[in-house]
Amino acid sequence: MRNLKVMTAYRGTKYHGFQRQSNALTVQEVLEKHISKVLNEPVTITGCSRTDTGVHANQFCFNVKTNSNIRCIGFTRGVNGELPDDISILSCEDVPLDFHARFDCKGKEYIYKMHCSESKNPFAPDLALHYRRKFNVEKAKKAAEYLVGTHDFASFCADCTNVSTTIRTIYELKIENYGESVIILVKGNGFLYNMIRIIAGTLIDVSEGKLNPDDMPDILTARNRLRAGRTAMAHGLYLNRVFYDSQDILSD
Repeated sequence: MRNLKVMTAYRGTKYHGFQRQSNALTVQEVLEKHISKVLNEPVTITGCSRTDTGVHANQFCFNVKTNSNIRCIGFTRGVNGELPDDISILSCEDVPLDFHARFDCKGKEYIYKMHCSESKNPFAPDLALHYRRKFNVEKAKKAAEYLVGTHDFASFCADCTNVSTTIRTIYELKIENYGESVIILVKGNGFLYNMIRIIAGTLIDVSEGKLNPDDMPDILTARNRLRAGRTAMAHGLYLNRVFYDSQDILSD
């Protein structure tokens, strides 16, 4: 028995998230179908995270156990040869049998992309939020400073019923502006349901003047979802990197 650690990337537009569902097409279902064909045995893969409908991944990790003796390069080439164009295997390596893509993950990095222009981008309407105003980067950066560190993020969680704690640590929250593009980058040890999308939506509300940057401490203290801003749309969100070594999270 072998355990393979696999990195993949996918465009989430056509999928109802990563995790398998009985009534909708998901990334996991597609991957398992084609991996099973290449390995010539039925497999179940274990993902590092769930993602919502329409969310993308630049780097997503899963592990799969197999009796096959296929070489890792053969796995990568073989599965990529079967997969549709919106999913790609990036790498594959043998890891110990007790490796678990979700439970061994030490942190994640997400990015949220916005196209800030009155005119839409016809080449990537599903890859970034079309925001028809100028985004106030300086106000958003000031608000973002309050969110870095270890806090109770209950106000930034859409559904906290299935978690034992809403305390999370954000190591980095950057906002970068390239012409009409705004990218919000958030790196942390873990995230609550819709947390990144609510952070992005709250920063949009700050940009519009609906919230003030200095409101952030009170929003955190309130532990009330209604105090934070909107939930930004899913198609601007990407799981950008996953970390399995704590030192890698802090190395940038």
